[in-house]
Amino acid sequence: MTSINNPHSIGTEPVGKLLLQYSIPAIAGMTVVSLYHIIDSIFIGNGVGAMALSGLAITFPLMNLLMAFCTLISSGASTVSSIRLGQKDLEGATNVLGNALILCVVNSILVGIISYIFLDNILLFFAASEATLPYARDFMQIIIIGAPISHVMIGLNNIMRATGYPMKAMLTSMVSVASNIILAPIFIYYFRWGISGAATATILSQSIALIWVLKHFMQKDSFVHFTRKGWKIRLPILSNIFAIGMSPFLMNVCACAIIVVINNSLQTYGGDLAIGAYGIVSRLLTFFFMVLLGLTMGMQPIVGYNYGALKMQRVKQTLKLGIIAGVVITAVGTFFIEVFPRTISGFFTDNDEQIGIAVRGLRICTLMLPTVGWGVVISNFFQSIGKARISIFLSLCRQLFYFLPCLLILPMYFGQSGIWVAIPVSDFLAFITTTICLLVYIRKLDPVKC
Repeated sequence: MTSINNPHSIGTEPVGKLLLQYSIPAIAGMTVVSLYHIIDSIFIGNGVGAMALSGLAITFPLMNLLMAFCTLISSGASTVSSIRLGQKDLEGATNVLGNALILCVVNSILVGIISYIFLDNILLFFAASEATLPYARDFMQIIIIGAPISHVMIGLNNIMRATGYPMKAMLTSMVSVASNIILAPIFIYYFRWGISGAATATILSQSIALIWVLKHFMQKDSFVHFTRKGWKIRLPILSNIFAIGMSPFLMNVCACAIIVVINNSLQTYGGDLAIGAYGIVSRLLTFFFMVLLGLTMGMQPIVGYNYGALKMQRVKQTLKLGIIAGVVITAVGTFFIEVFPRTISGFFTDNDEQIGIAVRGLRICTLMLPTVGWGVVISNFFQSIGKARISIFLSLCRQLFYFLPCLLILPMYFGQSGIWVAIPVSDFLAFITTTICLLVYIRKLDPVKC
């Protein structure tokens, strides 16, 4: 198994080679995770029905909210650990690991309890109807119960990648997804558990992956591993984790709010089938976002380490290569979605009306997709160097300042089409803002004390 056992090579190896070494496993892992969500939707749409697919789409805001609390810890902890390693502070990186695990467990339990108690009210607020509420409830009850498992697995896996084991981190994702792809059809079709079977398969597959991750950090030969001292809560570490993790947290919270508005608008202008169609569009757009996320995950330890080591030229070179890769990835995605929208949508459902809505949505939503590749890379770059405020600002810009107003105004004049058009319009505005921020701050790179 290939691993980068000496993270200090991040400061000496060629940047292009390092980016491939770290990004390809991360992209592969995130692609596999995204394909799992797509395949899960295909199983539900074909094995349970169009209303179940719409019910699944109703759960997206709550899933985003749960993920927001997960990334608050996992993203912040992985960045802080990379910077500590860049500063040659191995003990500090080890302490981050222990503190992050405790935070993941406590955080997921508290959020899970609140979500479970008010689940029906939350789902109704998210635009569930009498037809879709039972499906959404059955799915989320199991996901919430298993939240501590998924949060700890994701958190530790991010730290594994950030501390020099990108291949192992990729294999974690592959183990989880492969298990789910095997279990989901068995539970849905053979045991006839319906949408509950899909949720059960998800949690069981993540449990298998968690065992794999825990085994890694229990081994003394792992560069960063569990120690007794690492379990002691340290407020400076918690502060750094929360500060740096706030950007992806807010981005997920905003995504939750946006999806709620989208679902309610689609319920008004199209009904349950339109919400299900958006579920198809969302899964496909998420696929490309996850690929970009994998790219930025690969960039993060390289940028964070070299920033901590004051090697600014390597930091800038990593950013340049990342931007090029991000734009190319999303441009290729735009081509395939624009050319084959009906074929792609047909994999999810055989309902002609739902397919027609999805095709229209896909063609409009992907018009400015390449600018998303540019924006995601730059926003995560600022997060990787500890510039949390800039990263948070860029995250809020697209979601709250641009997308939400467009989403509230355009449907009033263009109906359902206005909902779809809001996406490329906000993408373009966010592209302009991100470019301005990059030009202003790229010459002001200063080391951060973290």
